[in-house]
Amino acid sequence: MRLATFNVENMFDRAKALNGKNWAEGKPALEAQKELNALFEKPSYSVSDKKKMLKLLTDNGLLKTDDSPLLLLRKIRGQLIKRPRVGDAEIVASGRKSWIGWVELKTEPVNETATLNTARVLHAMAADVQAVIEAEDRTTLRLFNAQVIKDIGGRPFDHVMLVDGNDERGIDVGLMTKSKYPILSIRSHVDDTDTKGAIFSRDCAEYEIELSKGKRLWVLVNHFKSKGYGSQAANDAKRKRQAQRVRELYDAHLQAGDSLVAVVGDLNEIPGNGPMDPLLRQGSTLRDISSHPKFDSGGKAGTHGNCGPSAKLDYILLSPNLYSKVTAAGVERRGMWGGVNGTLWPHFEEVGNADEAASDHAALWVDLDI
Repeated sequence: MRLATFNVENMFDRAKALNGKNWAEGKPALEAQKELNALFEKPSYSVSDKKKMLKLLTDNGLLKTDDSPLLLLRKIRGQLIKRPRVGDAEIVASGRKSWIGWVELKTEPVNETATLNTARVLHAMAADVQAVIEAEDRTTLRLFNAQVIKDIGGRPFDHVMLVDGNDERGIDVGLMTKSKYPILSIRSHVDDTDTKGAIFSRDCAEYEIELSKGKRLWVLVNHFKSKGYGSQAANDAKRKRQAQRVRELYDAHLQAGDSLVAVVGDLNEIPGNGPMDPLLRQGSTLRDISSHPKFDSGGKAGTHGNCGPSAKLDYILLSPNLYSKVTAAGVERRGMWGGVNGTLWPHFEEVGNADEAASDHAALWVDLDI
């Protein structure tokens, strides 16, 4: 059986703030959207709250219009802001109950060739159990599977599942499997909390997969907090909370007698940093597939961008029983561009420039004798 994970970076539509040449371009809009929506949720708006709202709206092109290049102010009922023809705009809502609305991230279509190259990556890996990161929703994933994978000569998956997570940008985690490996159950953790609030930025979706002879495989699909915006200290703390919760879920499976467990996805952290301690150290029995003697790295340690050692963000972590059943493993980078001129590694001939790349992430796969 082949298990794989791939951050597809959306399939048809993606937030425009995420589509810049680098994180810095979209960072102000991403942070503003989060901060404005948090301010909107307050039961009562103070003078300082309204002043902050006006500044954020001004800085992001929303003071005089509901529609800016990267953000959209959505108003359902009531009035948030008064925009007179003469004079200054002002926040007229008194609190959350006086109006209904929010700020959305505007989306744009993904490059058509990039979408086809995403399908080529999935076809090339030919996984039996395929985790996908940053898919828009189940409908999109299902249509992509049924139409686009088939269009490039691939074989669609037989089972497609995705549960919407906590991220408003349409970057969820899902799973697709072939007919021999039906999905028996799903456990979502979007509502998991600790003393500091919600734990998962997206979800830690647990999928129970049926194997032969009554065996079960558990795949925990994750996408940890990004490094792209917010302070490094806050981001690191969030990822460590997420890693700790995944560790708890993993340990619970082992205690319940589930010996075939995989933790996969984009964890947005390199192995040696503190946020990964709960999963890779501190008594954890999880093993990183990249440490297996049968893993082929393709000459690069990383999985993102130019794939240097500081860009290993994607993982397949296996329980001891699964790790012992590895027959081969590797990384698929042909859907990536690679360097300014696309010369760091071979890629599909259909990847003619960086905009046509399937993703900034490599895909990982492992063959298991189970």
